[in-house]
Amino acid sequence: METNTEHTNTTSISKKEPVIRIKNLCKRFGDQVVLDNFNMELYEGENLVLMGKSGSGKSVMIKCMVGLMEPDSGEIEVLGKNILELHHQEMDMLRAEIGFLFQGSALYDSMTVQENLEFPLRHHKKKFSGINTDALVQEALENVHLEKTKEFMPAELSGGMQRRIALARALILKPKIILYDEPTTGLDPITAKEIILLMMEIQKKFKTSSLIITHDVDCARVISNRMILLLEQTNYAEGTFQELSSSSDPKVQAFFK
Repeated sequence: METNTEHTNTTSISKKEPVIRIKNLCKRFGDQVVLDNFNMELYEGENLVLMGKSGSGKSVMIKCMVGLMEPDSGEIEVLGKNILELHHQEMDMLRAEIGFLFQGSALYDSMTVQENLEFPLRHHKKKFSGINTDALVQEALENVHLEKTKEFMPAELSGGMQRRIALARALILKPKIILYDEPTTGLDPITAKEIILLMMEIQKKFKTSSLIITHDVDCARVISNRMILLLEQTNYAEGTFQELSSSSDPKVQAFFK
């Protein structure tokens, strides 16, 4: 995939209080250590890219972060709340502030586009009580430039359109944080570039804080304000794309070859 270097995201992020703070996170399954004193901070308005090899613990970290898996030790704060102390209902309310673009889009095949977008609204109906659902669906589709697809089934959409609809579903709750899981995987180079530019447009328009898990080096170069490399069960290296890609450490260089 080719992307012009002039699009590289060099937005400066002032270090305010982070919207996500993970400190000394440890998780193991039997004798297998998956995360060992992993640390991460995501700041308001930042695009933070997390890169790691398959099986390096990225998915486990995300599951711990959103309360789907309990860590063995460590601290996790999301939007100023210690998620390890939250009750189920409190955690459910916090998840309404987090949009998730799943790998492969994960749309419901048996539902129309409109029904797919309405699904999270029904789950969090208290937050959107009295708000016109149709208007929210229309607004979400406008944000991804697919206003006329409400009655389509996912199978009638291209892979790129499905990814846009999945992003609309992530946006419909008006989250403060968006988690992107391999947003360009499986897309052709042109469509992948369109998705990357749309993600940057979303960040600029809504001032979202985004954590992007990707193996796509070009995506990381274009969209990241900062990067973390998850290696050897921890945050092995951290910095801007330029800093990491020019590192003399062969383990860091392996990510950019």
